[in-house]
Amino acid sequence: MSTVRAKKHLGQHFLNDKNAAQKIVEALDPSLGFTQVLEVGPGMGVLSDFLLEKAAYETWMIDVDDESVAYLAEKYPQLEQRLIHGDFLALDFDRYFGSTMAIIGNFPYNISSQILFKILDERHRVIQMTGMFQKEVAERCVAKPGSKEYGILSVFLQAYYDVEYLFTVKAGAFNPPPKVLSGVMKMTRNERVALDCDEKLFWRVVKASFNQRRKTLRNSLSAVIPKERMSENPLYDLRAERLSVKDFEILTREISGAL
Repeated sequence: MSTVRAKKHLGQHFLNDKNAAQKIVEALDPSLGFTQVLEVGPGMGVLSDFLLEKAAYETWMIDVDDESVAYLAEKYPQLEQRLIHGDFLALDFDRYFGSTMAIIGNFPYNISSQILFKILDERHRVIQMTGMFQKEVAERCVAKPGSKEYGILSVFLQAYYDVEYLFTVKAGAFNPPPKVLSGVMKMTRNERVALDCDEKLFWRVVKASFNQRRKTLRNSLSAVIPKERMSENPLYDLRAERLSVKDFEILTREISGAL
């Protein structure tokens, strides 16, 4: 069986540390009730080997790389239709997956934010995700209010998921080695799939707040609501990084009533 060449334009860095791979797989918790797990970008199957040992769920894989798909089809003939040749960002989940599932992967770093937003779009069915990202991205996802890493991604993910940083992986664990450290994180959906406010407005409020993060919300949100309609709520006098998800919900409800 031939090997797969890592392709720079696909952001491929194949993990070759089996211990790290096993820890990523073991972080999934089937007791949450999912019976399908989708591995994104399996490459040469270092995570797949451990996933396919599990009887608690059915393992699916998706890869956009022709060479990877041919390699995986030969290595795991039992997958059949569970090996999808395609782009995760364009995947029609309804076609393959039921009401609850998990996602796992050593994700391509060049599209990691898009992958996370795709998972958010499917939050009603994706109840858990474990995976490897650039360390900096993983740190942004788990960041708490008041830290400089806390931003749009932190708020959106933490609105629907409990996000936990698990461990760091050094560049030498990959072929080819990336120029950055990598971080493994886990997201487990919290009790809600909807917020207690107008969600579209919530997204607008959060984005506008962080787009001018050095300003107070009274200034940064003036594109969403005219200043004269803002209340005396002290949240308006803070910068975006000081507000929790709950604070943003409170502000969104208030803005919705004032518009």
